Amino acid sequence: MAMVIEFIFRWAHVLFGITWIGMLYYFNFVQTEYFKEAEADAKADAVKKLAPRALWWFRWGAMFTFITGLYLLYAIGAHSNLTGQPVIWVGAIAGILMFLNVWLVIWPNQQVVLGLKEGDGPASAAKAGLASRTNTLFSGPMLFGMLGSKHYYIDASDMSLYICLAIILALEVNALVGKTGPMTTVRGVIHCSIALTAVIWAILAYV
Repeated sequence: MAMVIEFIFRWAHVLFGITWIGMLYYFNFVQTEYFKEAEADAKADAVKKLAPRALWWFRWGAMFTFITGLYLLYAIGAHSNLTGQPVIWVGAIAGILMFLNVWLVIWPNQQVVLGLKEGDGPASAAKAGLASRTNTLFSGPMLFGMLGSKHYYIDASDMSLYICLAIILALEVNALVGKTGPMTTVRGVIHCSIALTAVIWAILAYV
């Protein structure tokens, strides 16, 4: 019975994750680029009618991905030694930070952008945009951790895990107080995510 419950949660985790990350990619690869070129009336209509709906699916997809992920961490820990699976911690920490970015940075600032609460619209848009780009950056390592923990065992050292987590945390600090840098463009953030995944993979495998 325990295996059935774990499978149901794993299925739900993937389903909610597809919803969340699909909306994340939509915002970064489609909507943001469209807003740069849209006519004023079309953009205003999309901000009023489209963006709130998309953000609803975005933030609740993140919430239920997070909840089911916590259960899976508990279940895996109950059946095996989590400290012996460093790859899953890379995915888990990246995913948790992404979840916190959604609810504590992106959504509060998007409420200002959408006119749902008072605030500095341009400044809020910049903060939400940087956090969203960072979540896109983290999506590569997060997926690597999710798949690697089950399908690609790496006998990594504690030191390599600490280095990877330090890199992720440093990038999260940048998401809160730094700059977009090369992630300004769609091509840039995709390349950065792939490069970050490759660096983390190399550190876990060889350090």
